[in-house]
Amino acid sequence: MARDEALGILEQGSAEGRLTTGAVSNIRRWLTEPRFAEYASAVESHLREGRWKTLDDVFWTVIPFGTGGRRGRMYPIGSNAINDRTIGESAQGVAEYVLEQIGSRGSPTCAVAYDTRHRSRHFAELSAGILVAAGFRVFFLDDHRSTPQLSFTVRHYGCSCGIMVTASHNPPSDNAVKVYWSTGGQVLPPHDQGIIDRVLAVEEITVADFGEGVRDGRIVICTEESDRAYRAAVLGESFEGPRGIRVLYSPMHGVGAASVVPCLEGDGFEGVSVFEPHALPDGDFPNVPGHSANPENPAVFDAPIAYARRVGCELILATDPDCDRLGCAAPRTLDPAGSWGSLSGNQIGALLADFILSRRRYELTDRHYVVKTLVTTELIQRIADAYGVRCVGDLLVGFKWIGAAIDEYGPDRFVFGTEESHGYLVGQYARDKDGAVAAMLLAELAAAVKRAGKSLHEQLDALYLRHGYHAETQLNLKMEGSEGMSRMTGLMRRLRQSPPESLAGMPVVAVRDYVARRRVIRGRSPEPLAGPKGDLIMLDFAEAGNCVAVRPSGTEPKVKCYLFAYAPVGTDAELDPVKRRTNDRMTRWEADLRAFMEQGDGCPT
Repeated sequence: MARDEALGILEQGSAEGRLTTGAVSNIRRWLTEPRFAEYASAVESHLREGRWKTLDDVFWTVIPFGTGGRRGRMYPIGSNAINDRTIGESAQGVAEYVLEQIGSRGSPTCAVAYDTRHRSRHFAELSAGILVAAGFRVFFLDDHRSTPQLSFTVRHYGCSCGIMVTASHNPPSDNAVKVYWSTGGQVLPPHDQGIIDRVLAVEEITVADFGEGVRDGRIVICTEESDRAYRAAVLGESFEGPRGIRVLYSPMHGVGAASVVPCLEGDGFEGVSVFEPHALPDGDFPNVPGHSANPENPAVFDAPIAYARRVGCELILATDPDCDRLGCAAPRTLDPAGSWGSLSGNQIGALLADFILSRRRYELTDRHYVVKTLVTTELIQRIADAYGVRCVGDLLVGFKWIGAAIDEYGPDRFVFGTEESHGYLVGQYARDKDGAVAAMLLAELAAAVKRAGKSLHEQLDALYLRHGYHAETQLNLKMEGSEGMSRMTGLMRRLRQSPPESLAGMPVVAVRDYVARRRVIRGRSPEPLAGPKGDLIMLDFAEAGNCVAVRPSGTEPKVKCYLFAYAPVGTDAELDPVKRRTNDRMTRWEADLRAFMEQGDGCPT
């Protein structure tokens, strides 16, 4: 009777336009199909209480796999939410697909880890129980550990796959599973689609008891062993040099203290302190501005900078909750009591690229290479050219593509990988970005330039004098729910069909469309575009090195716009005027781009 009543309310709500078509279809399935039986009563309650907005948000679609896995807002019910059902489907689908791929060739194994977010431990135990029930042996990191350590653990134990429970830098409301293949990298085609197909087809989820799995050895607690091996691998990427710098570190309530601090101390840095207001593991990220533990946000450094100036720290490092991204702030001069500034992901990437290449310059050949994505600064390309190494730079957004490039072009010749969103990697021990190794190398660089009489900001200026001034910024437009998806689709369609003719008076001379894989030059017929296929559009200006890229985010409900400007620099005296002119140009681009996006149907208002 309750089910019939709920279905009647659902049909009435549909007729009144209270729910999208996708939500009606998915709710009906959760009410009537046996596999969702344990959630039906909660769905019925929501319908009786008329919670239409919530129902539409959590049911309008089936939560997809994005650039790093399945990620979204946690809610106890819903096909478009992170809950026991969607996490369970993910783990079950992974298990079934891996078993299909292995066949009779061996026994399946999986590494599982989790971060400090709400319910992360629960989701990790649930995933481990599902894998054990499917016949896997699970290597389990039994405390908060980083995403790069999970990648390392997959490789260290020769696992068939890996699952990391984390939503990275997303808001406290979110959680996720990141799925890793036997390479230690995130799942790539065709395996990603194979897993998706399996996940969507999951009927029954079978779960073994976690405690029993530990007692009988099917779940191996490997935390201490993995810690020792992982830290040794990170420290193996260090360089000799000075260590005389005081470092203040913020884990931003995440897992980083278990890896960054031991690696810095193991590398010889004695003056490392943890910023206490950010030290406690806490999924609410209580002392971070806006509860957004993202090193891309300069505001997260405000309180640490104030503290560092009082006590004389000379470098601030911060990692996101799962410690795969690194941000930093540093004094603009060698005086820690003076003016400070944070560095962008592109700027940190450029500094690290130059540092690593300079330290390895006598062993490099033209077969060595660095890797970056299409939306990462072209300063990396110019630095690579200066050292005579290759830059693999035509990759879509997502560090999984950098991991794939390492295996494609050969790990023995890999030097450095970076993406603009504060992701960095060296070495062969992992296939995902690592905040710990980046922190270690950036501290080494800061100590080295301090000995040479410069700050990190002054070192960056030296790169600009050598290679030209490169400036980058982002414009992000949030578009949540089913309506937001429609707006994103409409915006990308309009950019393809009717892109702006100019921004800030600079003509747009060509449009690169990576979905159609074609380049349209104004006044000419379209021509083929080399490179990957993905939902990315790039607008090229007449002046080389100046462009705008637009794409829907693969992990958050937003459209991301990347602005790139370049201008040559002749002398020291020219640098500051060039910076001002170039930054002003970008500000005007951003205003015009925002105005363009606020026009037309399906675009943000």
